[in-house]
Amino acid sequence: MFTGIIEEVGEIRGIVHGSLSIRLSIHCPNIMKDVKTGDSIAVNGICLTVTERGEQGFSADVMPETMRRTGLNKLKLSYRVNLERALRITDRLGGHIVTGHIDGTGIVTGRTEEDNAIWLTLEAPDAIMNYIVMKGSVALDGTSLTVAHADEKSFRVSLIPLTAGVTTLGSRKAGDVINIECDVIGKYVEKLLNKKYKPEPGRDISLDFLRENGFA
Repeated sequence: MFTGIIEEVGEIRGIVHGSLSIRLSIHCPNIMKDVKTGDSIAVNGICLTVTERGEQGFSADVMPETMRRTGLNKLKLSYRVNLERALRITDRLGGHIVTGHIDGTGIVTGRTEEDNAIWLTLEAPDAIMNYIVMKGSVALDGTSLTVAHADEKSFRVSLIPLTAGVTTLGSRKAGDVINIECDVIGKYVEKLLNKKYKPEPGRDISLDFLRENGFA
């Protein structure tokens, strides 16, 4: 479990390719003090297991399913990645509940600046946009952000200078692929509603459906 508050931006120092998998070696000296083999670290929002550790970084194996659902196939040597160690029970939950299980990827379609803020616009598939709501939470490359605008095909987030400076998001530009994890609470609510109050075939959960069943 993670919070979406990035602890360090690491650097890819090694990529070993299998037929459908990869093994990553990441340089990240600042977070290695209490990391041990078997620990979970979110790499660009993806929960990976430390399979080998050193004083200056760690290695992790990435299985085919993770490769299919994320943007890890775009990584190259010297690429920078957002890193967060797993949440401890005593930590403050500064972001939101992040599992490290990526729902899919989106593409940056726009970047603008407004005073001290950087605005990023992303397009994403319907399966992801269904869970994107105004003022809701979303994790982009593992970074907890608030959705400032959303329509049917895209959404926007705004980065404060600190977030832009301590994560990789500040350097993102149009055409870049970003890992997206939607708010897990929304997914559980949808699952429970569909199980107990299953809509008729061809009818999605809507505001009218919620009113008819006493939820709104």
